Amino acid sequence: MAPSATQRAWLPPLGVLLLLLTRRAAAALEDGLVNNGDFETVPAGGASGSGLGEGVSSLPGWTINGTVELVESGQKQGGMILIVPQGVHAVRLGNDAEISQELQLEKGSTYAVTFSAARTCAQLESLNVSVWPAATQAVDLQTLYSVEGWDAYAWAFQAQAEDGAASKLSFKNPGMEDDPTCGPIIDNIAIKKLFTPDRPEDDAVVNGDFEEGPWMFLNASLGVLLPTNLDEETSALPGWMVESNRAVRYVDSYHFDVPQGKRAIELLSGKEGIISQMVETTPEKQYNLTFTVGAAGDSCQAPLAVMAFAGDQAQNFHYSPTGNATHQPANITFTARAERTRIAFYSVYYNTRSDDRSSLCGPVVDEVRVWGISRSPAVNSSWIASLLGLVVAVIMVVA
Repeated sequence: MAPSATQRAWLPPLGVLLLLLTRRAAAALEDGLVNNGDFETVPAGGASGSGLGEGVSSLPGWTINGTVELVESGQKQGGMILIVPQGVHAVRLGNDAEISQELQLEKGSTYAVTFSAARTCAQLESLNVSVWPAATQAVDLQTLYSVEGWDAYAWAFQAQAEDGAASKLSFKNPGMEDDPTCGPIIDNIAIKKLFTPDRPEDDAVVNGDFEEGPWMFLNASLGVLLPTNLDEETSALPGWMVESNRAVRYVDSYHFDVPQGKRAIELLSGKEGIISQMVETTPEKQYNLTFTVGAAGDSCQAPLAVMAFAGDQAQNFHYSPTGNATHQPANITFTARAERTRIAFYSVYYNTRSDDRSSLCGPVVDEVRVWGISRSPAVNSSWIASLLGLVVAVIMVVA
């Protein structure tokens, strides 16, 4: 049926409709690889420059600045084979080189960028990851967590660009090495919109099961490293902070032993890998902090132990498996002293895998809960004294 004259008068102009559709499409960015985030779509002129260390002039899906080299799996530099984390191709960033891509994001929403990175010949290589406007993070690549030669990282940010305007995702090598063939290699760049789970009614911990977190590739078996982040509001692990100068590892049930659900946290590097959360509490009320500690199933050498903090209480828990169990419960009772109480965890030991003696590993933490303990009302001692006095007086009168 054709619209009436009155209905036609209320129809928005075509330009308004197009604008609304554009904004809706901008907000509907799908989780997963960004455009050519695995660099498997190569430039029309070929996969590489004319020689080692010579950059490409274009890269599908990306804007390049400086010397950006497209490297191939098996490619050699001197006697060293360059690391390509996944697939056939990855990019290497030369001195002060940068790649960037425009994304349509929802203003005010939190996103996590997952990417794989490897260093080449410079010990102190690092990456500056940024999303224009107003968000940047330096990721240190000095520590190699896996014997594979590369690691996956995640970084979170809050989108600031107006809806419909583009945000620019950039990866830059801030280094200036004498050897122009040095520079970090990056691959597998993905993005995911994060949501902070609702806090359960009987639990003060947000995301205590770690099910909400950054994008993870199903075919990637190394987990995702979460570098230092002191802001709960823009954490790649919603609700949690990574307080120390080393990363913790976000693991999945497809490649690791996870106590519950599909995700958990593996604590690495002793006191240098701490996760924490500030939970809401009532002063002078007693609480239980309960969690599950276990082994990730990645051949981590014993002993495994977790140091747990709840307010002014601290206790270490050694993982002592019985039978075929891969995890066990742990508990701390504490009295809250304020309206917010810090809970935190780190690995007591610096553990490595027994099969390669170099990959960092540690105990797994999952199912973190903080819940109040119901107590009977305290009995007033003066009331007891008065009652005893009354009983004595009654006895004297009867006598």
